[in-house]
Amino acid sequence: MDSEERLAVFLDYENLALGARDHLGGMSFDFGPIADALAVRGRVVVRRAYADWSYFDEDRRSLTRHQVELIEMPQRMGASRKNAADIKMVVDAIEMAFERDYISTFVMCTGDSDFSPLVHKLRELNKRVIGVGVELSTSRLLPPACDEFLFYDRLEGVEAPDESEPTERRRRGRRSASPPATGRSSTGTGAAGGPAPVVATPAPEDAADPVATSADDDDSSGSEESQSLEVLVAQTLAGLQTSSSGEITASVLKRTLLRKDPTFSESDHGFRSFSEVLRHLAERGIVELAAGPAAGDPEVSLPEQGETEDAFALLRSVVSGSGGPVPLSGLKNQLRKQRPDFSEKTLGYRSFLQFIKGAEAAGVVVLRWDEDAEDYLLTV
Repeated sequence: MDSEERLAVFLDYENLALGARDHLGGMSFDFGPIADALAVRGRVVVRRAYADWSYFDEDRRSLTRHQVELIEMPQRMGASRKNAADIKMVVDAIEMAFERDYISTFVMCTGDSDFSPLVHKLRELNKRVIGVGVELSTSRLLPPACDEFLFYDRLEGVEAPDESEPTERRRRGRRSASPPATGRSSTGTGAAGGPAPVVATPAPEDAADPVATSADDDDSSGSEESQSLEVLVAQTLAGLQTSSSGEITASVLKRTLLRKDPTFSESDHGFRSFSEVLRHLAERGIVELAAGPAAGDPEVSLPEQGETEDAFALLRSVVSGSGGPVPLSGLKNQLRKQRPDFSEKTLGYRSFLQFIKGAEAAGVVVLRWDEDAEDYLLTV
């Protein structure tokens, strides 16, 4: 545990929420994909979000379920407080850098270039800095200042509507909202005034669940319990291999799974121990095991897979084996039943629909929009 990175997460929530709304097809911001991305990078010990929460009333519930501390910074006291949230966030980060030596990494979730001096100062204090922001609302000055920068719209679990997707379908998939005028730009260049309220229809109780909100349309049908275990382990392992240069042991993998879901237990899936889970997955070809640095703690890795060509071959196999046109909705789950670690983002595609269109351009499948089904249909 002592060798683990300790992370402190600070969210400039107004920048993120408006950036997602303005540049990601009107979608609402979800902290879940960020939490999953950070789980493979270390242990998050602080999560704080700064905003005037009267403008983001529906978002409070989702953030609270992710154990994010909400820092209230009212904006209705005049123009002199337009940067109050930003200033408070900077003061808290600097104070924490000096007072809590055990925090090794600061995660600044914003696209605002005004935070660049803070990033530089944290790095001077020998802290690692990870930035997170919506790509089109992130200033070009901010990413180079960080040790690592994650674009929110490229994270696993974030599915922004594709620009070429039929308008009616996008409208049905969006959260009902009346886009207000705002004095603050989401382009990451700083505040110019207080935001107007974001009016949104109340979400259902389960809308804030990280699994429900981070899944796209093609994941909505769900999967069997055993399949979800395979997908969870494979995707977590893939994230660890991407973010770490060393070998991944069973203990590190289990610890990361618990970061993602503290209620995770192998007994819920019918296994007596985590070692038994890994042996089961190894027998099915989901993971590979090798001798580790300690007895009972083997190294775990994903089998060597081809890149795009193998993914296209898998897609063709699933579509051709269906015996007829396959709807886009639910197709990703079918692919993951065959290969639990499948992710279009690791192949360079920003959405599953873009991956499908790439396969169509390569002559792998034929894609067409069906008005009656109100969905894309695929054939070979």
